[in-house]
Amino acid sequence: MNYEKIEFENAEGYQLSGRLELPADRLPHNYAIFAHCFTCSKNFSATRNISRALTTAGFGVLRFDFTGLGDSEGDFGDTNFSGNVEDLLSAIDYLKKNYKAPTLAIGHSLGGAAVIYASAKAECIKVVATIGTPSDTKHVKHLFGNQLEAIVENGEAVVELSGRPFKIKEQFLRDINEQMVTETLNNLRRPILICHSPQDTTVGISHAEKLYHAAIHPKSFLSLDGADHLLTDKVDSIYVGEVIASWASRYLEKQKEDRLDSELPVVASLDQETLFTTQMRAGSHYFTADEPVSYGGNNFGPTPYDLVSSGLASCTVMTLQMYARRKKWKVQNVECHVTYGKQHATDCENCESDTAKIDTFTRHIKIDSDLNPTQLDKLMVIADKCPVHKTLHTQTQVITKLIK
Repeated sequence: MNYEKIEFENAEGYQLSGRLELPADRLPHNYAIFAHCFTCSKNFSATRNISRALTTAGFGVLRFDFTGLGDSEGDFGDTNFSGNVEDLLSAIDYLKKNYKAPTLAIGHSLGGAAVIYASAKAECIKVVATIGTPSDTKHVKHLFGNQLEAIVENGEAVVELSGRPFKIKEQFLRDINEQMVTETLNNLRRPILICHSPQDTTVGISHAEKLYHAAIHPKSFLSLDGADHLLTDKVDSIYVGEVIASWASRYLEKQKEDRLDSELPVVASLDQETLFTTQMRAGSHYFTADEPVSYGGNNFGPTPYDLVSSGLASCTVMTLQMYARRKKWKVQNVECHVTYGKQHATDCENCESDTAKIDTFTRHIKIDSDLNPTQLDKLMVIADKCPVHKTLHTQTQVITKLIK
């Protein structure tokens, strides 16, 4: 994927640090804004995984650190929920001025409540998705434990959250006591997807029920069965991102900007932090390539050789069915199973040498039909005439040019 490190100024004059992730062709059909969970950051694992699932689907995603967190300026102790909402509005304004106005807003945990408030003030936001979001901002107070009284009595106290110390001031408590999430959501009148795990022990599933009842149709609920509040399992966070991307597409126009002048239909993009998980675009289709976990990848997509094998398999069945139709032969279905490996050549003079091994694709073809043996033998001959097969058997060249 492609990403840009950005900074923008919030209403208080602090510089907030963000990362804008773009799809492989750098031409998103829509932009999304992401609000991370309470005391988390833009680089939290679930935030990254959800954002990358969205970029794979063609979205551009801005994730940033709220004031006083991560790489952003300011003192977290001086912030509150209302300040988070203002930070979101500043981020939305930044996208408006420098790229395009975001149409999708996503928030995790308390960030979801902030997204509901910010979306009510930002007309450009067309759809909203929340993840493990409380229906009442006062719910956050339970995280402060026995320090809650100290905050009230002394005006502030240091609270340990997720293993890190944070200064919480009384003004933060006053602010969250004044917020009405369900009332704001009821007046929002935007399509909303509420994602929540029934096993969430931090924000119980009853909060999702209250949010759902407060929302006006169109509204949807996604059960994240088995997931924890922070979506620490990659499978859960990737799943959330994929579902949000698919769901939001129902309500958003997916018109892209004018494409760059290029005759190249395939794009692959990989940044230095992602190891092997590669964002791909082929024509108008977006997908992911990867390596297996045993090789150091995440197994989020097919390997490069899987993709080559897929090209051979798909071209084979297309060619056989096309030939059968031309001959008016009734073939109900054709399957082509392909394996790839390096094997010794059949007539190899130096078979004891590893360098004598050649790339070998093995095809297993299954034809569901009532054809006679002669017709089946003919189809096996035709299989060797499929264009990808011919390409693999002919001398090819790869011309590489540096794009500046």
